[in-house]
Formats: sequence, C-alpha cells, structure tokens
Amino acid sequence: MAITGRFVLLALLGVLPVVLYPGATSILLWAALLAALAGVDAALAASPRRVGITRTLPDSVRLGEQCSSSLVLRNDTSRMLRATVREAWQPSAGAADPEQAVVVPAGEARRMTVLLRPSRRGILRVGTVTIRSAGPLGIAARQLSVPAPGVLRVLPPFNSKRHLPSKLRRLREIDGRSAVQIRGAGTEFDSLRDYVRGDDVRSIDWRATARRRDTVVRTWRPERDRRVVVVLDTSRTSAARVLDEPRLDTGIEAALLLSVLAERGGDKVHFLAFDRRLRARVDSTAKGNLLSSLVTAMAPLEAELIEADWSRLPSQVRAASAHRSLVVLLTSLDSGAIEEGLLPALPGLTERHVVVVASVRDPRLDEMSADRSTAAATFRAAAAERALLDRAAVANQIRLLGAEVVDAVPAELPPQLADAYIRLKAAGRL
Repeated sequence: MAITGRFVLLALLGVLPVVLYPGATSILLWAALLAALAGVDAALAASPRRVGITRTLPDSVRLGEQCSSSLVLRNDTSRMLRATVREAWQPSAGAADPEQAVVVPAGEARRMTVLLRPSRRGILRVGTVTIRSAGPLGIAARQLSVPAPGVLRVLPPFNSKRHLPSKLRRLREIDGRSAVQIRGAGTEFDSLRDYVRGDDVRSIDWRATARRRDTVVRTWRPERDRRVVVVLDTSRTSAARVLDEPRLDTGIEAALLLSVLAERGGDKVHFLAFDRRLRARVDSTAKGNLLSSLVTAMAPLEAELIEADWSRLPSQVRAASAHRSLVVLLTSLDSGAIEEGLLPALPGLTERHVVVVASVRDPRLDEMSADRSTAAATFRAAAAERALLDRAAVANQIRLLGAEVVDAVPAELPPQLADAYIRLKAAGRL
C-alpha cells in the first residue's frame, strides 16, 4: 500500500484536535482514524493485478529522432481505475512524460503514449510498468510493477548522408571519363566484335576467328566488382570521446558513407567490426538493403575496454575477401597502441591489398597548440604540439609501409575518407 499527498494533508489537519485536546489518547485516536481511512480507501481501489497491458513500440528509431511507446491499459475489474502509471525507461531513452495519470472505467481500456527521443545509440530495453491504483478518497493506493517488456533499437543517425549526392556525382564523372570499351589486358571481358584496322593484334580471339572465319577481337570494360573491406576498430581506443562523441560513433558515420558510396559505385562491400574477435559482419552480396543491414548491425556496437589483436586482422580480411581489395581500417593513431599492434600487422595487408588507415583527430589539439596567452596555456600548447608530432610520426610510419592515411576532425573524416576512395578509384589502384 502507498499513501498519497492527500493522506499527508489529512494527517496535518490532525494537529488541531491534538492541540485542543492534548494527550496520548487524542493522538492514538487520530492515528487509528487515519489508518482506518487509508485501509478502506486502499481496499476500494481497483486491483492493479487485474489490469491488462499491451505495449506497442517501433522496432527501431534513428538517433536524435522522436518515437512513441504506447500502452493500452485494460481494466478487468468491476471498479473504476484511478491510477498513476510509470514506465521504467532508462535516462538515455529521453522519455518526456514517463509518468501519467489515467482513469479507466470498469471493463474499458485507455491508451497511454510516452514520447521518446533517445540520446544514445544502442539497444534500449524496458522491463516493467508500475501502476499505482488510488482509492475513491485518493488518500491511499495499491501499487504493483507489472512485466511489460519492450526493446527499441536506436540506429546510427547517418548524418554524413548529406555528402552522398556530391560524392556520387564525382564517382559518375570518373566512370564517364573511363572508356566503356577498351582494348588490352588487365580488365574485365565484355564482348566480341569484328576486327578493324588499328586494333591491337593481341586482342584478337583466335578461337572465335576460326569458328566465324572472320577476324574478331575481344573488347574489355573496367571491372565493376572490386572489393572494399571496411574494418571498424571496437577496442578501448574507440571509447575515447572527441567533441563529446565517441570515436566509435564517428567511425560508424565514416563507414556508412564509404560503404554506401562503394556499393552504389558497383563495388562489393564487406563490413567488419573487430577488436580481438569479430563483433559484427555485413556483406553487400547478401540479400537485402546494404544500408539497412549496416545500421542494424552497427546499432548495438559498443567499445570494448580491451586491446585490439591486430595479428588476427589479415585472416579476418582473407575470410571476407580472398581477392585483392581496398581495406579501410577505422582506428586511432595513438602512438602506443599503433606501434605495438597495427604496425607489425600492416605489411601482411599491404602486400595483397590497398590499405587506408582512417582516424579521428581532436580539433582541440590545434586550438591548444595555438594558444600561448598564459604560462599554463603555453604548457598545454607544448603538450598538444607533442601529441600532434606523435600522430604525424605514426602516420609517416604507416605511409612507409605502403598504406594511405586519412586523419581528420570528426565532421571531416567521412567526406575525406570518401574522397580518398574516389581518388584511388580514379587512379586505377583498386
């Protein structure tokens, strides 16, 4: 049983008779009267055990968008249900009005809607609904937490999608400048046609010529099914926050833009989330929409507070694609973690693949390095300059091993990574 604010006010009214008739008898009589009233009121309240609950909740919502959780409360008792209902959402769900008062006549049902605006990506769960059923006097209530499970998947927002149209236009311009049918080797076979003067004799198909008794040559087209393997680091370094956003979330934005761009450019995309083991995998060759599959797989990803085991990365990439591929590693350029883990594993990747290492740079380092207004600011500037020099040294080591490096602030990392992909494709390195 629970008491309400009315019970407290009623108890305060008892001060008057106690003052007029002081003594233990008056106090006990007033306490007994309050207890009796509360007991009767609670007994006349509708039983929360006989309230049926049906939850309606969307399967998923993008981070930053609003959705609603609906509860249908069915009063299966013979009494009027006067209740306060509260949903047990965690704070990151952003529930605007989780506690509401409802009145449900006997045998009827009412709908309760809670507006949600999640502030974190991931899987949100709600387990119970607490019902406090008040009596007709409103001084006491019967309270019960009723199981009403619900799951809401909060997907990445994909804010970098605004860059997709411009990057696709650049990609189509590159394809338009490429010859549709060219002669020579090293590209994908397209068709046969009659020989004309000036054709390279190396392109003559002698078997087809013997069958047709006319000289025919092979025509070729640029390969369209190149492979792009995107590897997202989910180890401890991805938990660091840059501009109040985890590195992992910025990496997700960059991976989404690159993956969708590569797929629409005709390439096969493989996404891996990896630290010491594979956390998620999505292949564009599978059935279904790639973007939908990616955001669904990325939604529950969280940074693991462990070191990444980069020695296992070549085997993971080989399992995703046995062909020469563009391998994009979304990780951190912190000198300690990179020098001990990634650098020894890079030669095994660069021998077979084109490798790009992409990382988020904290813009506050540039701001701190430029501020020398006070003695304390000068020391901070020296520390920031040292950190920037360490990042530059690590980036140079990676380039010496044959990989490309994209190091940018959070807002610029997705478009710059997409530009690197387009540049490599235009140069014919994929």
